Amino acid sequence: MSGAEQRRPGGGFLLPSPASADIFTPEDYTAEHRLIAKTTEDFVRGEVWPRLDAIEVQEDGVAEELMRQAADLGLLAADIPEAYGGLGLDKASSALVTEKMGMAGSFSVTHAAHVGIATLPFVYFGTEEQKQRYLPQLAAGDIGAYCLTEPGSGSDALAAKATARLSEDGCHYVLNGTKQFISNARWAKTFVVFAKIDGREFTAFIVERGMPGVSVGAEEKKLGIKGSSTASLILEEARVPVENLLGEPGKGHHIAFNILNIGRYKLGAGCLGAARLALEEAVRYAGDRVQFKKPIREFGLIRRKFAEMAARTYAAESATCRVVGLIDDILAEVDAADSAAVLAAIEEYAAECSIVKVLASEVLDYVVDEGVQILGGYGYCAEYPAERLYRDSRVNRIFEGTNEINRLLTPTMILRRAQAGKLPLMAEITAVVRAAAAGDRPAADVFDGLLGAERALLARVRRGILLAVGTAVLTHGEKLTGMQELLGLAADMIIEYFAAETAVLRAVKSGGGDDSFAVLAARVWLAGACARMLTAGRELLAATLSGDELTRLLAAFEGFAGFVPPDLPALRDRLAALVIDRGGYPRI
Repeated sequence: MSGAEQRRPGGGFLLPSPASADIFTPEDYTAEHRLIAKTTEDFVRGEVWPRLDAIEVQEDGVAEELMRQAADLGLLAADIPEAYGGLGLDKASSALVTEKMGMAGSFSVTHAAHVGIATLPFVYFGTEEQKQRYLPQLAAGDIGAYCLTEPGSGSDALAAKATARLSEDGCHYVLNGTKQFISNARWAKTFVVFAKIDGREFTAFIVERGMPGVSVGAEEKKLGIKGSSTASLILEEARVPVENLLGEPGKGHHIAFNILNIGRYKLGAGCLGAARLALEEAVRYAGDRVQFKKPIREFGLIRRKFAEMAARTYAAESATCRVVGLIDDILAEVDAADSAAVLAAIEEYAAECSIVKVLASEVLDYVVDEGVQILGGYGYCAEYPAERLYRDSRVNRIFEGTNEINRLLTPTMILRRAQAGKLPLMAEITAVVRAAAAGDRPAADVFDGLLGAERALLARVRRGILLAVGTAVLTHGEKLTGMQELLGLAADMIIEYFAAETAVLRAVKSGGGDDSFAVLAARVWLAGACARMLTAGRELLAATLSGDELTRLLAAFEGFAGFVPPDLPALRDRLAALVIDRGGYPRI
């Protein structure tokens, strides 16, 4: 893919920064990408929005009808190969569909669950017969569901209690158990269900709604996403033909975890669509709402909110697009028909997928919260979109692995890759820690041109992260994997850095002036991110060392990560002016 970051291993963003031209950004989208985005947004605004009230109360037939309409436009088929009724598009196209669907309220969950976790197991793990049978139906709008969670197992998916046993005649597996919080349960015709053969081998099965012993429980009464179906799938001596075993016996975890990697960066894309909408609604309201004889958009604290909402969305958008570019780039090097190679390629960037999931879901929560605040009492009323956006956003920190789980995974996966020699990082970590302990300082990095000072700051901050995280690694060794708070601090630094580096590189690549949206958004995000990284690094070091050793390394860390903040009120005001002028976040 033109503009994609070339041949960097997973976690490679902790190596010295690439050239700005090498990362994939929204500005690299082709005319075809933009047409796909427009088609999806037109569908959401023209077909979904007029029926939002009906969707919210799950009016009979509405979700199914909208899914069929989406199917007619190809919006269910991006990831399905052409041979099975799909479009076989790149991941950038697929992510754009998900992003624009993020504006569709509860319907976005119905769509995302279907095209992602309910469809991709067939694409990557189905036999030829299974693909021929199920994928054309899924592309045409027959809704699917994915059944992993149980009443007693969520993040610990392998603790599932659902069982499968082979029938005496060898023709069926008999499944028993309950799957909890299943998206699309009310409407799904096919379910990808995980159960343990003989209580031991964690395995995936294709279960159809009409099979004997299969039933769906009552709808959950939820805080948000009320228009999406969430219910239990109940299996009572359910008879599933042996040919409906998906993948290999005992290898269900390969399906579950690999599909979640894709789900995580797609969730990030969906959060972007909702964040754009929340900012758009807030800007519109603030232009109409007059207090003290002027529109509230003219007040400094409201403008600050606009700027932070835009800057954080910019960082999340930049990071999501960069990861999609990395994945498309590596997929271009493997045979698309080789499912194992495709999944291995995507798994290369599993840590980055987790980063995007955490970053975008937390950015969205910030944006919708500020959106409610800008609307004041009206933001708390259901007749305004801000109220629904606020409620609907909360689940994203739970979906696709909780943010806590993804925070633990991010540094763990990167460090394991480094220790296994797949990421050339351990030698640099050791050198940085030893030099800091000895009081040595590396030569300052110098970058010319647009945002040169910011790039130099990022180079120092990167070494600060290696110092803080590396000190914990070298001090605690394998015990660090059980120290969740320390891993969480490491993850916070890594996530903030990835977003900051990406936002700055994207702004440099954009070639805009000092007052451009890209440059202002990148500078606002960077200042906040550096402050947060500085706090996390201090805490991580203080939890690892003590006495004179702590004093020395803290001083070294401050030398790397300390910075003189810019005039943020002025930057924010200039950024807010652009947001107001454009009526919200700039469109793709």
